[in-house]
Amino acid sequence: MFELLTEMVSNQRVTDDTWLMGLRSAEIAQTAKPGQFVMIRVRPGLDPLLRRPFSICGVRDDLLLVLYRVVGKGTSLMTGLREGERMWVLGPLGKGFAVPENRTGRLLVGGGIGIAPLLFLGQFHREKKVTFMMGFRSAKDIIFPERITGEDTSFLVATDDGTKGHPGPVTDLLEKLLSKNPGEVAIYACGPKPMLRKVAEMTMAQRIPCQVSLEAHMACGLGACQGCAVKASADSGRSYFHVCKEGPVFEAEEIDWERL
Repeated sequence: MFELLTEMVSNQRVTDDTWLMGLRSAEIAQTAKPGQFVMIRVRPGLDPLLRRPFSICGVRDDLLLVLYRVVGKGTSLMTGLREGERMWVLGPLGKGFAVPENRTGRLLVGGGIGIAPLLFLGQFHREKKVTFMMGFRSAKDIIFPERITGEDTSFLVATDDGTKGHPGPVTDLLEKLLSKNPGEVAIYACGPKPMLRKVAEMTMAQRIPCQVSLEAHMACGLGACQGCAVKASADSGRSYFHVCKEGPVFEAEEIDWERL
C-alpha cells in the first residue's frame, strides 16, 4: 500500500456523466490486482474532507486508470481537473478477485459503473475464454470497453429501456447462458445490489463459483471507521464483513443477501 502524490495525465468524458482518469503512479500500477481500489483526495484542504473510493479499472504501463461517475461534490470537482495537476492517492487497497484455474470459462457480469473492476480483470485474463455481459439504463449510458482498455473487446449488452441490445436487466443474459450448460465456468460480478443479489441467487442454486465486488460508502478505506460493514451469511462464521478490508470482493455465499 502506498500514499503518493500522483500526476494526472488525462481526464476524459466517456458518457454524459462518466469520466476516465489516468494517474501516473508506477508503484500502484505495478502492484494493483483486479478488484482492488484506491482512495483519492480530490483536492487539498477540508472541503471535501474525506478521500473518495474508486475501483481500479485498468493499468497502462505506469498509469493507473480510474472510471468514475459524477454523483456529488467530490466527483464534480474531479471533472474540472486538468493534465499535470497532482492528487494524493492511497492504494492499492482491499482484496481482489481470485481466479480458479480449474474453470475454463470466465463470465463477467457488470452493471453501470460496476464494469470498472471487471475491465481490469479481463485485462489480466486475455488468454482465457471470457464472456463479458454489461447492463445499462439506456443506450446513451453504455461504456464501451475499448474506450477504457484501448483494445477491441466483444461484449453482450442489455439496457433497461431496450434502446440497445437485450431489453431488460443484464441478469436475463446470464440466466439464458447458464440454461445452455456453459460448462466449467466461474462468474465475477459488480454492479447495483439488486443485480448482485440476483446473480448470487442463480449461481448458488446451481453451485457455480461466483465472486462479487461490493460497493460501499467509505471514510478511511482501511477498516478503522467501520462504516462499510455488511452482514455476513450464517455459514460464513462471521457476523459482519468490512467491504474495504475483507473485500471488496467476496464469494457470493459469504454475504447475507436478504440484509444487504
